[in-house]
Amino acid sequence: MKSTTWMCALLAVAVFAMQNQAGAQGLKKLVAVEQFENKAGVASSFNLGTGMADMLTDALIQSGNFIVLERQAVESVLAEQDFAASGRTTQAGTTAQIGKMPPAQILIRGAVTEFQEDTGGGGQGLNIKGFNVGMKRGRSHVAIIIRLIDTTTGEVLDSQRVEGEIEEGGLGLGYSGGGFGFGTSGFSKTPMGKATQIAIDRAVDYITRRMQSIPWEGKVVTVNDGMVILNSGINSGLRAGDRFAIYRKGEEFIDPDTGMSLGSESSKIGEVEIVSVQEKFSRATPIAGSGFAARDIVRQIQ
Repeated sequence: MKSTTWMCALLAVAVFAMQNQAGAQGLKKLVAVEQFENKAGVASSFNLGTGMADMLTDALIQSGNFIVLERQAVESVLAEQDFAASGRTTQAGTTAQIGKMPPAQILIRGAVTEFQEDTGGGGQGLNIKGFNVGMKRGRSHVAIIIRLIDTTTGEVLDSQRVEGEIEEGGLGLGYSGGGFGFGTSGFSKTPMGKATQIAIDRAVDYITRRMQSIPWEGKVVTVNDGMVILNSGINSGLRAGDRFAIYRKGEEFIDPDTGMSLGSESSKIGEVEIVSVQEKFSRATPIAGSGFAARDIVRQIQ
């Protein structure tokens, strides 16, 4: 009986590993992570919103399933573009172009609703700059809400609450108060740091599963001598032999009361097959349809 149970456990681990490997080898969707809203009442000096976004960004990258555009860095990139356009740079041909930020397919927006540590238990403790060392038993709890937003329409596609909680007893190292960097190696070893990491890991799991139902999208850059150039390559997981459907965006529908975009209909105009792949672009040959043009939508064939 023990042998059978052990074999079942090994089989489950193997299946899980193969699923993760398959996910990592698939097409990587471009997502953007915004700074989290701090709705937990934590002091702004703790940089909770920025720290959470940094942890989620890193975890999404480490998953191997996404290309992540950090929205927190957009202002710095735009500032660099403005400086490059001012004519004060010396290296011609290497400056960033105005307005050339890559468009994310999905925007990830988060809000921290709970970030608390309840400690108790006997024994004398020592507190140094917010670190609590001593004999105690504590419960650390973190809750965040994750929203996935379609960057084309602004529609909230899904929303999910995820939590992280940990209880520890005995000799404990905890944290309560300011003067301690969020996301540092020291914080990650505290109960609050561990609870936060659990919540982030669960958020990544939710995002990964939910994004599986959203088809990968790219764009046609241009058509050159019969070859269709796509704006994605090795970095997005494209390979020679992959086939994609090409769609053309139709009329955009605008709500007459709010002025907000309601989206648009698109029609399939053909298919292409990848023949060569570079780091950030690919060449494809048409296998159905014709008349492809820049900004046509490239979608994974389901």
